Amino acid sequence: MLWYQLIVLGGLLLIAMNCLVNLFVFRRPPFAPLPIGAKPPLVSILIPARNEEHRLGPCLDSLLAQSYPNLEWIVIDDHSTDATADLVRSRMTTEPRLHVTASAPLPKGWTGKAWACWQLSQKAQGEFLLFTDADTQHEPNSINDAVALLQKRKGGLLSLWPRQIAKTWSEILILPFVHVLILFYLPHWMPQRIRSRSLGVANGQFMLFSRKGYDAIGGHEKVQSHLVEDVALGRAIKVSGHRLINADGSRHVSCRMYENFAEVWEGFTKNLRAGFEDNVGGFIFMGLIQLVLLVGPFFFFTQAGIYGSSPLLSLVVVQILLIFILRILLAMLFRQPLIGAVLHPFGQVLALLIALNSWIQSARGQVTWKGRNYKP
Repeated sequence: MLWYQLIVLGGLLLIAMNCLVNLFVFRRPPFAPLPIGAKPPLVSILIPARNEEHRLGPCLDSLLAQSYPNLEWIVIDDHSTDATADLVRSRMTTEPRLHVTASAPLPKGWTGKAWACWQLSQKAQGEFLLFTDADTQHEPNSINDAVALLQKRKGGLLSLWPRQIAKTWSEILILPFVHVLILFYLPHWMPQRIRSRSLGVANGQFMLFSRKGYDAIGGHEKVQSHLVEDVALGRAIKVSGHRLINADGSRHVSCRMYENFAEVWEGFTKNLRAGFEDNVGGFIFMGLIQLVLLVGPFFFFTQAGIYGSSPLLSLVVVQILLIFILRILLAMLFRQPLIGAVLHPFGQVLALLIALNSWIQSARGQVTWKGRNYKP
């Protein structure tokens, strides 16, 4: 048993080192204003919207209030049954650069969001394309800073990871795992020249492409059937030779992804299995890693009576402290509720249950999102 606990501790130390190094390149990127006197390139802000009447208003207001001087805004109404399109038209009376268009029927083999974004890209005139979601809100300098960073690093895609707003208990438990997954397990510090597809990731809540980078990978047309098209696009950029930049956007963008347990369950069910594409072994391996390293120590701690005062108990306590330190650190840095970190074992078990459900639904070909059924 001692050797097992030493292996677990070693695994947690590797995760901790990877996370801390990641934070150096992810946490505070060198945002800077655009050069004075430079002619700013046109940025097309592209928003797919399907039944977003109750969310789209604050998003549009924040995007219309941007300090960046050269923008166009295009919203595509993806067959909404509510007043999404009317909401956009009400703001078009004061902003002639804002447009709304109706989506064509969904072709066979496409997911709804990929199809909507592809249509948006074909209408956009900008040198830069910003795809963002209807549930996001943007600080006034977000686009200015993002364009400056993408230009400075000569990137093909900049994906900012917003502050995730969590209010209900299911959101508080699950949403922090967005940062856990990308910072615990992915090595963002690796040199750009390493073009492994498995190292690519992006967040569809804020993806700023150079037009050259977007066209080089074939845009959303090349990921038309992918249930997590943002991750697929990040991977495509990673292997294309164009620079992929993932950065902390918690001070630039905020997002409330879901508003109740049913939405949390459905949303992550759609995403988790699909994010591993055909890599069944990778999906199982990642689940086992989380079960052994991030749940196991709490199980063994509850069995403390069998250890007494042995060194085994001390190792388990060190493991648990390390987990809590990492979770609390991420919660503080990314402005998440601390209670979610304190309740880590419950959130981790729930995340694994959602992953299991994602596996089952994907195997059955019964993944549902936004009222549509998809066969992965």
